[in-house]
Amino acid sequence: MAMELVSREMQEQREHDCLSGDAALSDATEGRPHSSEPDVLRSEYQRDRDKILHSKAFRRLSHKTQVFIAPKGDHFRTRLTHTLEVAQIARTIARALGLNEDLTEAIALGHDLGHTPFGHAGEEVLRERIAHYRGVPADDPRVPDLFRHNEQSVRVVEVLEHDGAGLNLTSEVRDGIACHTGNLKAETLEGRIVGKADRIAYVNHDIDDAIRAGLLDELDLPASAHEVLGTSHSARIETLVLDTVRTSAQADDIRLSPPVWDAMMELRAFLFQTIYRSEPVMVEVRKAQRLLGALFDFFMAHPGRIPDEFVRVADGDDVRAVTDFLAGMTDRYAVSLFQDLYVPCAFGR
Repeated sequence: MAMELVSREMQEQREHDCLSGDAALSDATEGRPHSSEPDVLRSEYQRDRDKILHSKAFRRLSHKTQVFIAPKGDHFRTRLTHTLEVAQIARTIARALGLNEDLTEAIALGHDLGHTPFGHAGEEVLRERIAHYRGVPADDPRVPDLFRHNEQSVRVVEVLEHDGAGLNLTSEVRDGIACHTGNLKAETLEGRIVGKADRIAYVNHDIDDAIRAGLLDELDLPASAHEVLGTSHSARIETLVLDTVRTSAQADDIRLSPPVWDAMMELRAFLFQTIYRSEPVMVEVRKAQRLLGALFDFFMAHPGRIPDEFVRVADGDDVRAVTDFLAGMTDRYAVSLFQDLYVPCAFGR
């Protein structure tokens, strides 16, 4: 029996027939910055997913820190594996709620494209150096807004990829990327799923990596969180995903029930107290921040060394060009560049 070719139009009709009335439909997208002809096989959100997967910024995520900088083991998360775990959790929730999996996956795969080398440590030092060169006092309340990785992710897909042309993604994907963090709220339910899935993923896999690093034992976790969420990595993920689906199905938004949300946030606070700011982690964080700060200062002092691809899209703003260049680096490229600039090498053969 011959297989049937399922065209884009047929897939779009399936969305109308099978998805929830609250789902974002690919043939009802608000569009792209630049119009383009529809694809023969793929919906608009499938195209966006593929554009992100084939981008340079996505490939670089494999060599960017999640939490532990330069871990010696092979099994610690990177920014790429974090992204894949977010996408898996988000798709499961979207499917169970009858929402658009393709849109959800595209947002999830793109949500951290603008993340700096060395995780949030890199984000902090970029803010500090931007403030310095912009003449903003270090204690000014504007400093946290000088660099945010979600905004940089949007800049990656709108400007930095394809030599200034960007990826030309749909409005819904760009909005979901921009609004995946903090108290921001995406326009689509699919975007809001990614925001919840991001938190579910990192709270749980950061515990797993901390245990792997010997910094934590499962029994160290708060007993109250164990009671609500479970006593293993898989049990916690299952509890959080199932609770998100059940609670959201009874609401008009993507939510967790108060007891489960509180237990997850208790674990998050525990991680900040015992892992993220622990001395073994901070020793490496301070090294990474000094390294990245030195690179920032070098390129501000030598703007002619900034690659042309970043200069062209910075509108004459050296701070912007250096920020884009450094934010896109992988950990290993930043280390290698620092060594080339500041570490002597042997002469001779």
